[in-house]
Amino acid sequence: MILVDLRRRFLGAVRLAAVLVPFLVAAFLGALGSSITAATAVLVLVLVVVAFNAVGDRVAGLLAAVSSGLWFDFFLTVPVHRFAISDPDDVEVVVLLVLVGAAVGEIALWGLRQGERAARRRGELHGVLETADRGAAEGTSAEEHARRNTDPITGVLVVDHCRFVPGAAPPRAAPVLHRDGTVQRDGVVVDVDREGLPNDTDTCLSAASGRGHVRITAASRVARPSVEQRRVAVLLADQLPAGGSGSGGAHPPALTPAG
Repeated sequence: MILVDLRRRFLGAVRLAAVLVPFLVAAFLGALGSSITAATAVLVLVLVVVAFNAVGDRVAGLLAAVSSGLWFDFFLTVPVHRFAISDPDDVEVVVLLVLVGAAVGEIALWGLRQGERAARRRGELHGVLETADRGAAEGTSAEEHARRNTDPITGVLVVDHCRFVPGAAPPRAAPVLHRDGTVQRDGVVVDVDREGLPNDTDTCLSAASGRGHVRITAASRVARPSVEQRRVAVLLADQLPAGGSGSGGAHPPALTPAG
């Protein structure tokens, strides 16, 4: 998250540099003359574009790609030091430089977004598990402990709400969230990633104690929690008091090691 904040703070400077740095790099490569090939120069400029996608955003990457193409034309194609190209092959090189630079930059940016999303998810799930551990250790009542664990389930699954219900889950016809993260309805696996959790009825998640279950309501919007999120919801359900709501049963052990 610190990296994201720094990127946003200096985004204007990064975009300006995305225009200027390719100019400096192309000028340097042009000064080397015939000692460097056009292919090598293109690869160097593509690396510059990828770098700006990594430290900036999509706009910075596109600015770097366009700037690289222009200054490659100016410094490294005949006639030199003019925005003109006499060789059709050089036209193709410039166009490919921009396209390849932009495409590679998009791939790099996608990878960064995935890494940030994974880091954010790990942080969120770690916080949820810590919350559950505190609830298990503070000697709260069964009702309060159940509420503390169903609230994080709501947050993890990004649904409307969850509630703990004493007693066995409804018959097989009701949608059920299993321990491996799969959801089944009428014996058929639901493609949660594509269809989302059922929104016309509650999805049931049995607690490990077998003395109750959680009813998950996702009626106002399509909720598509990942398998990891669904499995964390199962872990949180395992923390529900063994005696159910209104019971004085002991709390289950904490999710994370002590210390």
